[in-house]
Amino acid sequence: MTTPQDLFLVSVDVPGERPVEQGDLSLALAGAELIDLLGTRAVTLDGERIVPGPVLTTGDRMLDEAGAALVREEPYETVEDWLWRRGRGLAGAYHDFLDTEGQLTGKRRRWLPRPAETPRADTPARRRAADRWWSHEPVLAGLADPLGIGEDRPKAQEYTDEAVLTVLTAVGDAVTELTAVRERRRIENAAFDNIWRAP
Repeated sequence: MTTPQDLFLVSVDVPGERPVEQGDLSLALAGAELIDLLGTRAVTLDGERIVPGPVLTTGDRMLDEAGAALVREEPYETVEDWLWRRGRGLAGAYHDFLDTEGQLTGKRRRWLPRPAETPRADTPARRRAADRWWSHEPVLAGLADPLGIGEDRPKAQEYTDEAVLTVLTAVGDAVTELTAVRERRRIENAAFDNIWRAP
């Protein structure tokens, strides 16, 4: 299992203060992929630019797809650009991948967290993600924090890995930006509705 798979399962299984938005989760999943690629030395960071290393096969289809999607020509892509490009529709892709692998209920469902009364499959992937979550693993906690998951938990420890910190900061900034866009659209739509309702 990988960090993005664990993050997806945590977003489904751990209740948060608010529903996890698909776009927010997609951005965080792209960040999780990048952190795992850093861990395998498939990439390094030069400041905020992603410098690809040799093409590696990790044994995980989604992570291999992420590695194949890297920009390999200079000037290399920034972390922020990667999050927005790679993140497009990524939550749905992880839902489909995990469902195909039998790590969800085996029945197609929306990717959003389901009500607590809905039975969930007790799969090895879910148990591993839960173990990692409840052990307060700092990278997983750092990715979940901008999604509103685990807001009542103590903040994760400081990161000594500068590259990981760069990715986590970029994820937080991107989620904040997307939240602001959604709020602006909500206000604009509400104002438009009020115009049409006016006598």
